[in-house]
Amino acid sequence: MLTLALLSAGLAAGLLACWASRWLKHGWEGYRDAFTEEARWRLDEFFVFVDPGQLWLLTVALCAAAVAAAYLLSGSVTVALSCGGLGLLLPRWLAGRARHQRLARFDTQLPDALLALAWSLRAGASLPVALRSLMEESQAPLSQEFALLMREQRMGVSLDACLSNLHSRMPTESAGLMCAALRIATRTGGNLADALERIAANLRARLLIHRRIHALTAQGRLQAWVVGALPLVIGLALQRLEPEAMRAMWQTPAGWGVLALIVLLEVVGVWMIRRVMRIEV
Repeated sequence: MLTLALLSAGLAAGLLACWASRWLKHGWEGYRDAFTEEARWRLDEFFVFVDPGQLWLLTVALCAAAVAAAYLLSGSVTVALSCGGLGLLLPRWLAGRARHQRLARFDTQLPDALLALAWSLRAGASLPVALRSLMEESQAPLSQEFALLMREQRMGVSLDACLSNLHSRMPTESAGLMCAALRIATRTGGNLADALERIAANLRARLLIHRRIHALTAQGRLQAWVVGALPLVIGLALQRLEPEAMRAMWQTPAGWGVLALIVLLEVVGVWMIRRVMRIEV
């Protein structure tokens, strides 16, 4: 009976290990495919031409380095694996932050660009000539987007479709107003220069309000950073001063539970502060 029980337990353990390995392999391959696909269109959006496969290998290497460094510092497999998981998620967060900064820079450039476009139209230039002049004189990302718009037009794509593609790449309210004004002007006519000047004035006023709000909420954002960094700084200081006492935090289930609670409260606290500081205009 004991032999049969041991054989049954071994068979069950083998089947479970086989199922777990297949599940992990499927999940790993799925995440790799999703990562490379997202990286491909993110890089195309940023006009950066890098092989997504090489970016995936670099991410895996950095993740492995984070796991090794965390294990050497803490001696805990759980902490090391957690750092590895964060290392896999970090590129997506960085890409999202870079996209947000690119959209913000585009919105900052747009009022001056619309004024330059209006002045070119008042000087007698046609819309394609004015757009080409704006593309040559402006900086990225606005120059990149208008260059792509002009390239699409040269390939036979209608201006309406080009503007729709531009708005899909730059899904901001400012870009939507510009595309709507250009679309209406090409369909119904009218004084496009006046419309562009009014839109530029409105966008400039919105930017001024955003900057004032950004300045007034600077203290709240600093508090969010302090709240987020304080537990980490205290933990590192205690690890340096009392390594024996902190070993229980890294190597026992109770310590892991405390760490999970700390992370949860950190996320909730930072989210609440950011929620309070977010003011829609």
